[in-house]
Amino acid sequence: MSSILSNRGQENVAGLSLPWRFAPGPTNRYDKVKNPNGLISFATAEIVGVQDELAEFVQKNVTIPPEAFLYSFSSAGGPRFPVAMANFLNENFAPFKPVTAANIITGGGVTTTENMIAFNIADPGDGILVSAPIYGRFELDFGNEARLKIVYARMNDVDSFASGPDGVVGRFRETFDNAKNQGIRIRAVLLSNPSNPLGEYYPRQTLKDILEFCEEKQIHLISDEVYGLSSFDTGVTATPFTSVLSFDTMGLINPDLVHVLYGLSKDFGAAGLRLGCLITRSEPVLQGCTSIVRFHNPSGPSIAIGTAILEDKTFYKSFLARCREHLATGYRTASQALDRLGINYRKSGNAGLFLYVDFSKYLPKEGEHKEREFVLAQHFVDHGIFLHPGEEHCENPGWFRLVFASLTEEELAEALKRLSRAVNQPLTAFNAPS
Repeated sequence: MSSILSNRGQENVAGLSLPWRFAPGPTNRYDKVKNPNGLISFATAEIVGVQDELAEFVQKNVTIPPEAFLYSFSSAGGPRFPVAMANFLNENFAPFKPVTAANIITGGGVTTTENMIAFNIADPGDGILVSAPIYGRFELDFGNEARLKIVYARMNDVDSFASGPDGVVGRFRETFDNAKNQGIRIRAVLLSNPSNPLGEYYPRQTLKDILEFCEEKQIHLISDEVYGLSSFDTGVTATPFTSVLSFDTMGLINPDLVHVLYGLSKDFGAAGLRLGCLITRSEPVLQGCTSIVRFHNPSGPSIAIGTAILEDKTFYKSFLARCREHLATGYRTASQALDRLGINYRKSGNAGLFLYVDFSKYLPKEGEHKEREFVLAQHFVDHGIFLHPGEEHCENPGWFRLVFASLTEEELAEALKRLSRAVNQPLTAFNAPS
């Protein structure tokens, strides 16, 4: 293989075989009728159960025009979609200064926009600073092509959302200095707001602290807000959503350093459309991304559908409200099952499609952090469910992200029954929990 692939190609291929890097059993998925013993995954973050309504809207309201088959209709989003997206953001993200189509570049999904901005703000070997736990696939999104390193700030029991010098910025500062001493140049702070996997929005003061830190260090802030409107009622007062777009950057940070990512994959349950946007007021960054967007353009039919959705305010308002109701139902079902089982989980969140669950008491007593989680993950698979071990790089072993929104009501009920059986049976390797 070494004579066929480049060094980076070989490195990426090696990543395919890392233990538990990808979900097992893609050909053995559960189906109540066709494959009742198949595997049910708690790992894929998307809303399932709202696609029929999307399909009905498309069938009634979308006609794919002949122009959709031409380059110009969809290149970098085409002429109409960025306007529709700007209007949507102005309506729902409360930007301090209205977003315009000129501030938006559109690619074939948020992952492609991450790839574009990574390529343009940093060089191979540079670092992107994040707080752990966080979505583990950022390593691939920023690493596989741009060759950037995700640098994890360990919170050491500090609240990831805490403001002030002893809050998350204090951990960022410490990690920034350590990376510099190791020869790693930090080029950006990357946030997931709401946090993936913690399911909490960042308080406004904490976001302000982070913006000030980025200005001080003259590094970029990339705020992934793709779950921004996926909030739901948990019965507990929680922090509301604040977009980075809502800040007046005057005297706070150079606007060339602030960038937001958004798309239709999460809030709208439309991951298959592959539509993602980079929103920035930085002309150099926009020009840099424009220079490579030809490798990342969305399709014409997707642009036609996405434009129709965003231009119909009556539809998307009611649709998003039903998505939030769907999330609230799934959250209640999953959280109540965990409560009955006596399993701890992060209870302060009200956003995202998941719960962050503490299975540490079920880990084997012996072994390293990762190996212990791998054993428990295999135990879950043996009982017909998949939870991704170690994916969020939590400093404390045993925490897994459980996506409740990706399953139908029947599938979620079955998966939770299997989870109950799994935690009430001893592990088959090492020592069972005491």
